[in-house]
Amino acid sequence: MAPMRRYSRSGESALARKRRTGKILRILDRDYPDAECALDHRSAWELLVATILSAQCTDVRVNKVTPALFAAFPTPQRMADAPVEAIEDLIRTTGFFRNKAKAIKGSAQRIVSEHGGQVPSGIDDLVKLRGVARKTANVVTGTWFGKATGVVVDTHVQRISTRLGLTAEEDPKKTERRLMDLLPRKRWVLFSHQVIHHGRQVCKARRPLCDDCGLAALCPSAELASPPASRKASARK
Repeated sequence: MAPMRRYSRSGESALARKRRTGKILRILDRDYPDAECALDHRSAWELLVATILSAQCTDVRVNKVTPALFAAFPTPQRMADAPVEAIEDLIRTTGFFRNKAKAIKGSAQRIVSEHGGQVPSGIDDLVKLRGVARKTANVVTGTWFGKATGVVVDTHVQRISTRLGLTAEEDPKKTERRLMDLLPRKRWVLFSHQVIHHGRQVCKARRPLCDDCGLAALCPSAELASPPASRKASARK
């Protein structure tokens, strides 16, 4: 895999980057005021399972699969008792379905045996569940329990944070730490939701729509991709 390209503004101080970040947050609030988690869920358990399924899979595909899965196995206890083959059959189209089925069943078993059948709200307990790394735990703590334990760094957040020059890190864990240092804690959860929506609609992986982007005037990547006239037009939006 080729190394990710790094973007930065020459000579930008830490204070200037902090101020630019504040402007970015205000534009995200303007453009995505109601951004929410795109995974359909009605409980912490459903959100946990959906997030596990979303690895290497689109949220749209996950949302097509989970209704039948939760109809068959609606609780951690029912999932813990389910044959793993039955889980596999219901999630097959999400990719890596065998590993995901084992992770879901293993998580359910631990939730039942150690947490009374209730998804724990603490990140330290969540990351001990099978198939749950820090990103998944952050999704659950932030979206369901309303706890800002970290910044969810998926492919959209990694890509856009790099293009915006907010991080030069390639490791998601290091990117998360960088963003946690840069963003106000109260924005950790919403920032990820907003950036994910922005990544799907505008700042796409292969062909970002810089001319239609409200962040272009603040983005080192857009400055390289767009002629000066386009940057001025974006700045006036």
